[in-house]
Amino acid sequence: MKLCEKISNMKKYILLICALMAYVTVSCQDIGFDFEKVPVSSGFKMDGYWIWGGSMIKVDSAYHLFASRWIKNGAFPEGYRQNSEIVRASSKSPLGPFRFEEVVIGERDSSYWDSNMAHNPTIHKIGDEYVLFYIGSDFTTLNKSSGTLLRRVGYASSRSITGPWKRSDEPIIISESNNPAVLVDGKKVKLLFRDSNLRVFLSESESYKGPYKIINDNLWPVCKLEDFYLFKTRDRYHIICEDNVGGVSGHVRWGVHLFSADGIKDWKPYNPVVVYDHDILFSDDSVLHCIRRERPQLLIQEGKITHLINGVYDGNNSWCQPVGLKQPVRIY
Repeated sequence: MKLCEKISNMKKYILLICALMAYVTVSCQDIGFDFEKVPVSSGFKMDGYWIWGGSMIKVDSAYHLFASRWIKNGAFPEGYRQNSEIVRASSKSPLGPFRFEEVVIGERDSSYWDSNMAHNPTIHKIGDEYVLFYIGSDFTTLNKSSGTLLRRVGYASSRSITGPWKRSDEPIIISESNNPAVLVDGKKVKLLFRDSNLRVFLSESESYKGPYKIINDNLWPVCKLEDFYLFKTRDRYHIICEDNVGGVSGHVRWGVHLFSADGIKDWKPYNPVVVYDHDILFSDDSVLHCIRRERPQLLIQEGKITHLINGVYDGNNSWCQPVGLKQPVRIY
């Protein structure tokens, strides 16, 4: 074998080893959430409104936050079932402060499934479209088991992050459903949600528009969970969610991390299992002791988890609060 050929083969071998090492590093990397301090003036707030459940996406040089809001004329969180709408705010920084831009999903003709209320948004780029998943209700259709307005999952789509948005004429889940989490998994779309009893369902479709088929009808029978975010690494599927009764972490409503090898069954607590507690540290070293910190959503940029976004309530006000990771976590 000629010397140049040996060198060429050696280079190929080295490149192969490097690629394998990179794969192992990404596939087996521990996912830990260690948060930075955040500026006191960060987040998204609006005078006169309760703000909740923000989901963020970066488009070009701007960060767009989709959140629920409803008029602040009673105790939190009362009123959202009748009055919540989804708005878009923007900022040059993922921490904000965010500026209100527009109402994206508001009240419409009473014949539609989401005519009365829209809540719990999660924004995703699917192909060349922006797709906003959320829950909605009309003015009259009731959940027979509770007597409250029936909440169901649907979507709105747009070629531009600023709209116009085309809302689905019908919900994609026809039964009581809440807390939608979405993952584009190859050629399929996974949709995670829960019912009014906090039973967790995982469904799948060939298109984000549906129809969806249930592939796990009781994902976490051990205890009650809600407020999901679903994502994937090279070798695992992951859920960040609220530990509603403290059955996973030992702490009521803390954020916890679950994983599965196939993304359908055999979900287990990740180690470490706790993603966040109810304390947020600000850059002036003051601490916000949240009464409620819920609706976890992740900002993933260029294959890295960079920020966590929560809805927070301090006893007087509620808002969307992003926090940055000290070390962004590469997931693919």
